[in-house]
Amino acid sequence: MSTLAIVLIVLLVLVALLAAGGYAAMSRRTRDRDHELLEQLGRAERELAAAHAADKGWDPATLDAAARAAAAERFGPQVKALQLVQVIDKPGTDADQAVFRVQTADGEHALTLGRTGGIWGAT
Repeated sequence: MSTLAIVLIVLLVLVALLAAGGYAAMSRRTRDRDHELLEQLGRAERELAAAHAADKGWDPATLDAAARAAAAERFGPQVKALQLVQVIDKPGTDADQAVFRVQTADGEHALTLGRTGGIWGAT
């Protein structure tokens, strides 16, 4: 084998190693950014739902208390976190709904509250 062939093979191996290392680093960086983006999106979603609820005149303390009571009834004492994620404001007050994300030891669950006669409860 000639010296030129050996040099070309070594260069080809080096380029392949650099490409593989660059691909691995970029994949890890993209995965980290995706996680951060999903956290920011979730935070924005919760803040938007809370702002929409407040704009519609819903009392956040009353809604939160009703959601905690319904979550405790449905999932027991294992409720870790409760987040308002969607506000459904239909015509009239008895058709309004609020969707919460409930985090428990088992994972995440959806909890929908409805309003009847001004009182919030699970649907």
